[in-house]
Amino acid sequence: MFKSRSVPVRPSEITDESVWRSRRRLLLQAPGALALAAALPGRAHALAAGEPLNFSRSTRWAVQEEPTRESDITSYNNYYEFGTGKEDPSRYAGALKTEPWTLVVDGLVGKPLKLDMDQILRLAPLEERVYRLRCVEAWSMVVPWVGYSLSELIKRAEPLGDARFVRFETVRDEAAMPGLRSSILDWPYAEGLRLDEAMHPLTLLATGLYGKSLPKQNGAPVRLIVPWKYGFKSAKSLVRITLTDSMPVSSWMQVAPHEYGFYANVNPAVPHPRWSQATERVIGSGFFAAKKPTLPFNGYAEDVAGLYAGMDLKRNY
Repeated sequence: MFKSRSVPVRPSEITDESVWRSRRRLLLQAPGALALAAALPGRAHALAAGEPLNFSRSTRWAVQEEPTRESDITSYNNYYEFGTGKEDPSRYAGALKTEPWTLVVDGLVGKPLKLDMDQILRLAPLEERVYRLRCVEAWSMVVPWVGYSLSELIKRAEPLGDARFVRFETVRDEAAMPGLRSSILDWPYAEGLRLDEAMHPLTLLATGLYGKSLPKQNGAPVRLIVPWKYGFKSAKSLVRITLTDSMPVSSWMQVAPHEYGFYANVNPAVPHPRWSQATERVIGSGFFAAKKPTLPFNGYAEDVAGLYAGMDLKRNY
């Protein structure tokens, strides 16, 4: 029988929240975590933004450039649900509720999934991968993301034989996202990939950056990263992944198909209708810094060019 203690608990005896969260995360990512999670009392909590993650470092796609400063990555963003200004996401994203969070995988699959963040985090070992990113607005950055290949998730849903494309849908939170009041896009934000693009090992399901869980302005708690495509393909704050037999119409394709095609591969030879894509400016280098040449497929041509063999990449932009 439980007896209350007569002596008050001293502050030094109380485990700090960041410590027990980190211990829990280490346990959930360890071998046998599925059985352990079932034995844990209550529902596991999602990571708070900026909480340390347990991961290994991958050198498979190492880049020569130094990572962009973390302060630039977290303060200069495109996330139109919070506004069209680059500082709007960091200003307003704090209101977004990321706990509890559910990610659904459905459509042409043999085993539909409905996952909370603890299930997502323990699905596969987390890796840190330093990727180049290139925005259609002709700026670039180098980011150390934490996550695992999206294929790890998709294969667990057991894609059916007629599945050829993947549609991604992001969160729509009217209370937290002032940008939803604008008519610039049809909300919620949607993006798409071919199934073979989604299954490529470079395509990342990201849960963190700089060794910590994702800040809300960067797409917390879970997002897509496709490093050989322009940034708008890398959908943030995912709530649904749907396998389909037909090409999905993305949000930007719907509003401006002449500017934003389905493939959106980084291609210096195909200009945007309003500016060149031949060069890029590195975030944090200053407005007057010299631009550098844009690399085909953002420098990942050796890994992904074969996905588009025989295609006219000027027509399939």
